[in-house]
Amino acid sequence: MSIRLIVKHPDAVLRERAQEVTKFNANLHKLLDDMADTMYDADGVGLAAPQVGILKRVIVVDVGDEHELIELVNPEIVFSEGEQLGPEGCLSIPGLQGDVRRANHIIIRGQDRNGNPIQYESTEFLSRAFQHEVDHLNGVLFIDSAESVYEARKREEQEQDGE
Repeated sequence: MSIRLIVKHPDAVLRERAQEVTKFNANLHKLLDDMADTMYDADGVGLAAPQVGILKRVIVVDVGDEHELIELVNPEIVFSEGEQLGPEGCLSIPGLQGDVRRANHIIIRGQDRNGNPIQYESTEFLSRAFQHEVDHLNGVLFIDSAESVYEARKREEQEQDGE
């Protein structure tokens, strides 16, 4: 396992559609392990393969809930309802955040690292994280749909202001 370089906007790879994974092998397992290590090292809650320069439909998500680390290969959102508006940031766009409108409740299907089918039903923050990462697989960034984009404030500044 190792930390990979996170591709930064405006690198063109972030605007390309990722390809479906067809081989579930040691290379995929290493990619998933490296993506998780990279996400945790960068203090992120999600990472898509294009963010490490790999145009494959692979995401990792860990929002700090009971699910812990979620690995999804070839993810597809098959149901969505409701609405939420909230702040998002991105490891590929450091220093910016935006308010993005997303579905509040989704069902996402995909495969695990071995090709077995898996499904998650999610709401709120986990739902937002899944949608954000799937957008990456389609070459879409949060700044494309944000209702407002603004400079990210450091966590220490927010705590000082009582937020």
